Amino acid sequence: MFKKILVPVDGSENAWHALQQATSIGEKFGSIIVVLNVIQPYNNAALLAVPFDYATINQGNDELAKIGDRVLAMAKEHLIDYEGETEYMMKIGHPSEKILDVAKRHECDAIVLGSRGLSSIAEFFLGSVSSKVSQYSTVPVLIVK
Repeated sequence: MFKKILVPVDGSENAWHALQQATSIGEKFGSIIVVLNVIQPYNNAALLAVPFDYATINQGNDELAKIGDRVLAMAKEHLIDYEGETEYMMKIGHPSEKILDVAKRHECDAIVLGSRGLSSIAEFFLGSVSSKVSQYSTVPVLIVK
């Protein structure tokens, strides 16, 4: 039923809970667990009022990539006892868009992700990755608190 499960991770406690839930599901179905970390690069347009040069922005993006590598390494530690197949990847872009794109391109049967727990007012104004993914996904989405 669930041959491939996508689990986006950002290093938060909720992401690790989601990964734990995904492994429980994966063990029952013999699923491939696809772990994804999405780096949202510094937005150059947002920095127009601040006198940064491109070297500074690129250095910030390099630091984000290093953090992403550490998050994926932590995910590997969480999955050390998982007997099924695992895949790890990092993408650059807006998190909800990349999650949906990876789910489609890699033919995932489900997405399991953590909730940030935004208040309903903050979610109304800002939106959240989990609500956008659940709204636009074509596969089942499990949001873990």
